[in-house]
Amino acid sequence: MGMGIGLAREITQQVEHPVLRLIIGVMPEATPADPATAATAATPAASRTWREALNLYLQPASLRMLLLGFSAGLPLLLVLGTLSFRLREAGIDRSTIGYLSWVGLAYGFKWVWAPLVDRLPIPGLTRLLGRRRSWLLLSQSVVVAGLVGMALNDPSQLLRPLVWCALAVALGSATQDIALDAYRIESAQANAQAALAASYQTGYRLAMIWAGAGVLWIAARAQGAQATGYDQLAWQTAYLVMAASMALGAVTVLLSPEPVPAPLTPARNLGEWLQGALVEPFADFWRRYRWQAVLVLALISVYRISDVVMGIMANPFYVDMGFSKDEVAAVTKVYGVVMTLVGAFVGGVLSGRFGVMRVLMLGAVLSAASNWLFAWLAGVGHDVNALVFVVSADNLASGIASAAFIAYLSSLTNISYSATQYALLSSMMLLLPKFLAGFSGDFVNTYGYAAFFNATAWLGVPVLLLVALASRVRSVP
Repeated sequence: MGMGIGLAREITQQVEHPVLRLIIGVMPEATPADPATAATAATPAASRTWREALNLYLQPASLRMLLLGFSAGLPLLLVLGTLSFRLREAGIDRSTIGYLSWVGLAYGFKWVWAPLVDRLPIPGLTRLLGRRRSWLLLSQSVVVAGLVGMALNDPSQLLRPLVWCALAVALGSATQDIALDAYRIESAQANAQAALAASYQTGYRLAMIWAGAGVLWIAARAQGAQATGYDQLAWQTAYLVMAASMALGAVTVLLSPEPVPAPLTPARNLGEWLQGALVEPFADFWRRYRWQAVLVLALISVYRISDVVMGIMANPFYVDMGFSKDEVAAVTKVYGVVMTLVGAFVGGVLSGRFGVMRVLMLGAVLSAASNWLFAWLAGVGHDVNALVFVVSADNLASGIASAAFIAYLSSLTNISYSATQYALLSSMMLLLPKFLAGFSGDFVNTYGYAAFFNATAWLGVPVLLLVALASRVRSVP
């Protein structure tokens, strides 16, 4: 994530806790892009009515984030979840699929080049579109090129070219996330961030329906109802349609306003630029949280570990359980994602109404517990009704957790370094889970699916303690 702004400097200096900043709407030195959003967001969350909380979703910033969230969510499944289904159908071993999930580590290391996205102009394009929108458009172009390459390469014949194209998609998508998170944070006040996060998640999940159910449905139609097994032409058609679908994000970028940028002091030399772009964003985080930064980063690094580690083997599991493309598309990519949308909406509203940390704890409990349902499904076997129940419950939990978690990450950032700091925090979320997920295929080959799903559920237990401890963290003004 993908993902505040202040009422006044004097008030900011009196509010130290990052979660309190999110709840009452206090972050330093910026102005909301939309006056209407500012007027609504100015109401403290603690006293906001349900109508006012719901009205945040109708503001221009929220509607733009819905469309940009679609652009952000489209590539993810195409290089991870849907790709694992395609590879398993092409006869690729589960262990290889697990290791290939390390392509997703590009999202975990995006903080390395985030300072460039935060400060480096793109010749010609930045002058035309502005700092945030120029990087968004460039990264979307890389994603489109990578998806076309994935469409044209057959993994059953030669795997390496497809992997390189998938890596290009992941790098472009990660760069888009950096720019989009900064765009979101700079587009509205801090106590509107929960609504923006929920809108972003809604667009993101709609894209996941299209990149999940849509790509499977297109591949199934192109292959023919009676055909079975792997069909390269069918998958090629599906991935080319996905590449064309990125046009929605590009059009949205072109039609969206550039947010009011945080003022940047021109660097007199390379050393001064590196200090401002690379060193200061990280130093600022440590100055504000001191030793408590370790606790905050520990929570971030493991909060989604149950979902991420389990998710890599979900699609191979469906293939091995005998579920067809149409069944997986309808159940896991439609019913399940609809439940995620409901969860994201509920999580966003509850976070704005009752505070982020309480919903963060609820999301942690539900995310870990839902993995035990997959262990039960492994014993049931090919049962579409059971699949509907398990996937719907899992995605509801995921939506609640994601909305609260994105709002929490947003509350930790300084508006002056929004892209770099948010990239660092959201990258921490993925590094350990993605690394462990690479060994998931080996674990399943050795112990089976039921044991794997049970193990991923237990991984979420330490998260509960970290959420409780992090609720006491206070930043230094």
